[in-house]
Amino acid sequence: MPIGLLYAIGFIAALALALIMTPLVKTFAFKIGAIDKPNHRKVHTRIMPRLGGLAIYAAFVGAFFAVSPFIPEGLLRPRDVNMINALLVGGTIIIILGALDDRFELSAKVKLLGQIAAACVVVFGFDVHIDLVNVPFGETMQPIAEWIGIPLTIIWIVGVTNAINLIDGLDGLAAGVSGISIATIAVMASLMGFQPVILLSTLLLGGIIGFLVFNFHPAKIFMGDSGSLFLGFSLATLSMLGFKQVTIVSFVTPLLIIGVPLSDTFFAIVRRWVNKKPIFAPDKGHLHHRLQDLGFSHRRTVLIIWGVSAVFGVLAIVQSAVVQSSAANWITFGVICMTIFFLQIGAELIGIVDKSHRPLITLLSRIRLRLLKTGEATRGK
Repeated sequence: MPIGLLYAIGFIAALALALIMTPLVKTFAFKIGAIDKPNHRKVHTRIMPRLGGLAIYAAFVGAFFAVSPFIPEGLLRPRDVNMINALLVGGTIIIILGALDDRFELSAKVKLLGQIAAACVVVFGFDVHIDLVNVPFGETMQPIAEWIGIPLTIIWIVGVTNAINLIDGLDGLAAGVSGISIATIAVMASLMGFQPVILLSTLLLGGIIGFLVFNFHPAKIFMGDSGSLFLGFSLATLSMLGFKQVTIVSFVTPLLIIGVPLSDTFFAIVRRWVNKKPIFAPDKGHLHHRLQDLGFSHRRTVLIIWGVSAVFGVLAIVQSAVVQSSAANWITFGVICMTIFFLQIGAELIGIVDKSHRPLITLLSRIRLRLLKTGEATRGK
């Protein structure tokens, strides 16, 4: 079977399975009491079923086993199979953890320990960890010692997993952002000819789109922690492969792929530190909360954040495509500076950290006024 046809069949199979499984999971969630009740922090006003992540997981795994007999011989090397198994086993641990939380609302410590356990399965059970990194202005891929690479991998997986969980605050938001990030990874893998990642990304994307039919505003079901943790874990694992398997990806690229959830998480930590609140204390200062406070509707807020995520995705693709060019280092440096600049401007405009403190905007305003005064003085002479 042609490999392109295999990907198309896998995508359609995952999409169809998600469309079938999501209503069944919805019924199951109500039956076992895996529901989300409205409160002062939440946007929805009625009881909603959770566990939607089970539908995405079932679609992904079901589609994978449906197409696996047709994978051309020799397409997957032993280390590729090992990587796929790491994602499947680790993802299964995460989906169980998330499903239990959707039903019983586990403590933050228990969830963190479960995430670390899943990351350790990937690292120690399947020997998948960061051992090469391409830093800007470096000549080649630089090896890093295991005592650095292993904890860095665990921190990366746990951090990204929680970042997706934190932005899951509006109908379709986390699923859409995850879908855009997965699509970005699929495009990059296609440009690089990295077949295992293309396959896994295609299947995940099919499951996400099928679930979004029921999750976009007004949602009929929430993905719950089962979905946000599973998608975060999958994104962390797939994006991390650029460090290990594909030498033309610099360390900047995976950060850009998941730029929206990571930046929202970063600003949440800064906001809570500035306001002298516990880092893990929930609040209503996330990106989607601030956009809604500015008057944007539920759907428009989600679409705006999707758009920002797409911009990050394009930057990631451009970054990965030019890394081997003679100007790669300067392009990397330019991308980093531009991203930080616009992130800070955006954060100050919407007040994601502090509604009144705008240091960069104030500085730019002063520079602008000084230039205007200088120009007027020059014309006066």
